[in-house]
Formats: sequence, C-alpha cells, structure tokens
Amino acid sequence: MKNRILVVEDEESLLKLESILLTSKGYDVTGVMDGRSALEEVAANKPDLIILDIMLPELDGFEVCRHIKENPETSHIPVVMLTAKKSSQDLARGRQVGADEYITKPFKSAKVMEIIEGLLNKP
Repeated sequence: MKNRILVVEDEESLLKLESILLTSKGYDVTGVMDGRSALEEVAANKPDLIILDIMLPELDGFEVCRHIKENPETSHIPVVMLTAKKSSQDLARGRQVGADEYITKPFKSAKVMEIIEGLLNKP
C-alpha cells in the first residue's frame, strides 16, 4: 500500500519538482496550489503526510496546519512545513500551529526524504 502525500505549494515548478521526487520514491502524490484546496483534499482523502508551504494564496500554511491539527479526524496526519520563511518567529509559529517538522528552502531532497520516511514509519 503506497503512502499518500499531499504537497501544497503555490510555485508550480517547485510543486512539480517535489511531486517527481516523491513519486520516484514510490509515494502516491497529490499536489494543490492553495490553502483552501489543501483543506478540501485533506478532508476528502486523508493523506498519510502533508508537505505544506507557508506563503499560499487565500489561506496561508499556518492557518491550514492549524485547521488540520484542530480537527480530531485529521490531527494525526504529520505536517511538514517546507518554506522560505526562516525567522525564529516563523519557526515558533510553525510549532504553535502543530507542524511536525519545519524545513527551510532551499532544501536538500535527501534531508526531506529522511524526515518524511521518519514520520511515516513512526510506530
């Protein structure tokens, strides 16, 4: 059974890159480009893990993460924030809304894969 990963990224080239990387590692990937679509996708298909950009149209990644973590039906889904926002306030806010991991761009794909595999294989 393939793990399903939802990638939320408003920059199309990055969304493609992340999707190709994850698909090549055997994951079933869905990509969306804004916060509202992300919440709809999570509600409809409950992915096994979410990779979430913060700077998104309409609803930012912090809000999306908060919604996911506050909902008892989706709160168990690991959320990895992948973002260009590097300040300590952003990191703190990521923790506050419940992000499981926080990776800053530019990122190394090996590091991202390690984190994803670690979260998906948690007992």
